[in-house]
Amino acid sequence: MQKFVLVIVAALMSAIAGAAATAQAPYPNKPVHLLVGFPPGTAADITARLSSQRLSQAFGQQFIVENRPGASSTIAAEMVVRAPKDGYTLLIGSVANTINASLLKNLSYSFEKDIAPVALISTAPNILVVHPSLPVHSVQELIGYAKPRPGEIFYASSGNGTSPHLSGELFNMMAGIKLAHVPYKGSSEAVADLLSGRVTVTFSPVSTVLPHIKAGKLRALGTSGSSRTAAMPDLPTIAESGLPGYETSLWFGMFAPADTPRDIVDRLAGAVKTALAGEMGDQLKAQGMDPAFRTPAEFTSLVHAETAKWSKVVAAAGIKID
Repeated sequence: MQKFVLVIVAALMSAIAGAAATAQAPYPNKPVHLLVGFPPGTAADITARLSSQRLSQAFGQQFIVENRPGASSTIAAEMVVRAPKDGYTLLIGSVANTINASLLKNLSYSFEKDIAPVALISTAPNILVVHPSLPVHSVQELIGYAKPRPGEIFYASSGNGTSPHLSGELFNMMAGIKLAHVPYKGSSEAVADLLSGRVTVTFSPVSTVLPHIKAGKLRALGTSGSSRTAAMPDLPTIAESGLPGYETSLWFGMFAPADTPRDIVDRLAGAVKTALAGEMGDQLKAQGMDPAFRTPAEFTSLVHAETAKWSKVVAAAGIKID
């Protein structure tokens, strides 16, 4: 009997030791999933795939990209909110998530409270472009031309509530004009109608419109970022061109469920910073994006600022999404 008890005790101690060893194993000790709320080939997806390559190399463990498109990234975000807080399910989120916070009234989570910013990765400004038939060659000329023509000039976007849509509404609000919004099901459809002249203005990611600008089929007036983009260094910002304070950019960053252990968040952030300083930074630039690392604290401040900013724009423009 005593021998049997000793065997049981030894087995229990071995199990406890094994569990403790597993608990103390360095992160990550199994594949990590990067969820993206947009389809393959989008800027968010490109950011995720470049990140997965570099993080897999840095940690010696697979970082697997999973595209979960739908509802402007809310499906992917909710999956991360509901995931275990262990760093194995992460989100490549974007400015769309901060817009959704005020645009979508029935969200089951708070993006500011339930998801923890890890690191900003990349930014990509929208380019304000017009069809050559529109007789304007600068931001100031567009504003001057539009003021006496409220609702007569149509601007395209990739859909209601998207960054290009809100970029246009912010432009309307700050310039005191009324460009009429025409939503499409995606950027390709919007640009196609812009090229045909059915609409004459859009705010679009640089990678989408750059070939058409170079071919002379579209005219660029300004970039929406806080500084000029490396893809078009001679193009001034909209703020430089007569609308001081105007700024809006697509941005992409890594998020984890709230209350993920701080050491895991910091390790991920450090790996992203190192990757952006190397080849990944050049790869992003080649895709029309700018590497833009921010620490978890800095990225958290950005998320709060963007949420407040777009809430004002949504309210002022009276935008509603069912």
